[in-house]
Formats: sequence, structure tokens, C-alpha cells
Amino acid sequence: MDFQKYIHAVGTGPKGNRDLSFEESADAIRQILDKNVHGEKIAAFLLGWRLKPETNEEFRGALAACDEYVKTKTIENSIELGYPFDGKAKNPYIFPLVGKVLEESGLNLVLIGDVKQPATDGITVKDICSQVELSANAHYFDRADFFKEMHDLTDVRMRLGLRTGLNTIEKLPRVANSEYAITGVFHKPFVQKYVATFADRYKRFALVQGNEGTPELFSKGRLWVAQGEEMEEFVIDPAFYGIDYQKSWDKISMEESLEQLNNPSTEYLKLAKLNAAILLFVAEKAKSLDEAYQMLNG
Repeated sequence: MDFQKYIHAVGTGPKGNRDLSFEESADAIRQILDKNVHGEKIAAFLLGWRLKPETNEEFRGALAACDEYVKTKTIENSIELGYPFDGKAKNPYIFPLVGKVLEESGLNLVLIGDVKQPATDGITVKDICSQVELSANAHYFDRADFFKEMHDLTDVRMRLGLRTGLNTIEKLPRVANSEYAITGVFHKPFVQKYVATFADRYKRFALVQGNEGTPELFSKGRLWVAQGEEMEEFVIDPAFYGIDYQKSWDKISMEESLEQLNNPSTEYLKLAKLNAAILLFVAEKAKSLDEAYQMLNG
């Protein structure tokens, strides 16, 4: 279809907008990834799509189109960690420590990164993975290598400078054919949207009210685990496990983030174990979070 019709569908306004079908959404994303349209039109579509806003069916169509471009490499016994591509601005990452905690568990961690995308001016997964030696069970995939078409949209997206539907669908490309996945969610109303979009791509799919939208739990929050047609909700409080971690940055620097990883406090190490336990539970290595935490502290 003529791409202009897609812009008209999402960018006319409340009275003229309409939702795209699965096939239309997939076609629109293919045209964007193939750069068959000018950058100005790509930006117009992405902005209109966000404001309309996006439907579950449109997200699923967009993901199906992306799947056609992603170059996969299977990592057995793995869980895919879906991080935002705009980074963390106020807190350090914890996944390198989580990987070390899980090194003897047999569970592999799949991490995906790229250069920074809109809209947070944070430190990215790519930044950390280029500076830290990861454990053998942590597998980093750079998007420029496995999904260059999405990587090449960086300039257009940075000039737009806003979050779009791509911020949602890009977090979990299933590059390693993982059976399990977890990502972060800011607000509870978005849980059903994420589940409808991603859950049937995995044997077991989880969402956590993570720090700065990441799959990293730093304070009391909820965990949702979806499997088939069922979804369970859990409340996780680090204090219940004797963890008293306090953040102390308004805007963290790269040096401060690396220092926390290279010389972690006792409480931060305990927090890493709790996050590792969450991954073990999601990946069905333990029947409960408590059992998983005990396994790592036994």
C-alpha cells in the first residue's frame, strides 16, 4: 500500500484516524525498515501512531515484520532480558552481577543493545557491555549486527526525539530463540498490552515494575508471569529478604555505574541475588521465588 495512506490512517486526528490491521501494520514497518520512504514520512507515521495510540494487533503485526529481518542465533536454556534502548539515568545496572550469581545455575542470559535511542539520556546496555567483562552465561547481541535495518533508523528517531511504538517492540526481538523472557513496565495498565503483544512468543513471559523501566527490581514492586492463558501477579519486597538498598544518584555517571559493579556494596550484592532468583523462577528453575532465593543462598 502507498505509505501515505498509513500516515493518513494514524495522523488525521481523532475523527479521521483508524486502526491498522495486522497486515497493514506489518507492511508499514517493512517499508520503514527497507527505507522505501523518506525520513520525514517515517517520523510523521511514528508520531501519529504513538498519539493515536497503537493497538495490540498493530504491535503484533509490527513484530511479525521485524522477525523477518532479525538474524537469530539460538542460545539454549536462556532467558531474554528486555531493556529500554534509551538507558538508565539515575541508577547503575545490576545484570553483570546477576550473571555471575547465576553462572553455575545453567541459565543463560540474553542481552540486547545498541546506540542510544530516544528519549531518556541514560547509560545503555551497550555502554555497560563494552566496559565490563560479562560472565560466560551472559550473551550480548549488538543490534547493528543482527538487525541492522532497525539500527539504521537511529538518526531519524533521534531527530524526532520522542518515544514511539518502536520503543515497545524493540526490547524483545527474540534473537536467541529463548523460551523465557522478562521486561520492565512502568504502569500496571500497560501489563495487558505487553502480555497481548509478547506472551505467545515465549513459553513463559514476565513483566516486572523494574527500576527505570528495566527488568531489574530495586525496590518493592510487582511481578507478572504469563504462561498460556494464565497470568499470576506477585508482590516482591526486597526488605522481606533482608535487603536495604538505597540509591544515591540524581544522575549517575558512567564512572559511578562501573564503580558500583566493580566494587558492589553488600546490599547491592544481595539485591543481585534477588534479581537472579526472579530469573530462576521465571525460567522454571524453581517452583517459587522463595525457593529460588534459598537456592542461591544455600
